[in-house]
Amino acid sequence: MRYKMIVAYNGANYCGWQKQQHGKSIQEVIEQFLSRIFNTNIAIVGSGRTDRGVHALGQVVHFDSDKVIDTDKLQYALNNFLPSDIRIKQIEIVGDLFHARFSAISKIYQYRFTLETTNPFISDIKTIIQKQPDVILMQEAANLFLGTHDFTSFTSAKIDPRKSRIRTIYDITVIQDNYDIMITLHGNGFLRYMVRMICQVILEVGLKNLTLQQVENMLVLKNKDVSRYKAASNGLYLMEVIYDKS
Repeated sequence: MRYKMIVAYNGANYCGWQKQQHGKSIQEVIEQFLSRIFNTNIAIVGSGRTDRGVHALGQVVHFDSDKVIDTDKLQYALNNFLPSDIRIKQIEIVGDLFHARFSAISKIYQYRFTLETTNPFISDIKTIIQKQPDVILMQEAANLFLGTHDFTSFTSAKIDPRKSRIRTIYDITVIQDNYDIMITLHGNGFLRYMVRMICQVILEVGLKNLTLQQVENMLVLKNKDVSRYKAASNGLYLMEVIYDKS
């Protein structure tokens, strides 16, 4: 039997989603309590990794077990055991063909900058900036990333060279709400650091540190060395993983 879960977490206290040799991961903590409830080792599969300090409101995972547990009771038990910075939002039984990673057709991420410099409680969940950027100019920069591109200039140099750097971004919006500036991206997939690098570049345009032409050149050159900009991990959220409803 295959269980699907939607998970939210504050990543500030974890080394990332995936189990690591050094440091506590979100995957490890969830597996620990699932294994206790099911009285056997349970391995979960996530829709993708999130890095150290990155958050999620809609991470999706699946796991298999021969044991049948009512999903409402399972959700209640997990949220009772798990630390308060990891929450199970939904559990359902799905077909065996469902795969949290390979069945996904797109993802939505959001990056949150804030001008609120006097609040001591937000530094783990938003990236503080000191100067008001031009939000209209930021949206113009965001529009340059729409469509299908080779994002070699906007990803980690450490990923497998055989892996395609071509991705499609369907939509990017830049919205300011009081102190907060939020960049929301919807695409068919994202490379490691891709969202954080794009969002920092968009911010730099808004701060007049980069021009739109320079951003266009970064995309065209397809060269990892042309962009050294990368936003901090604490402002990034995996908002939703989308699956084909058919």
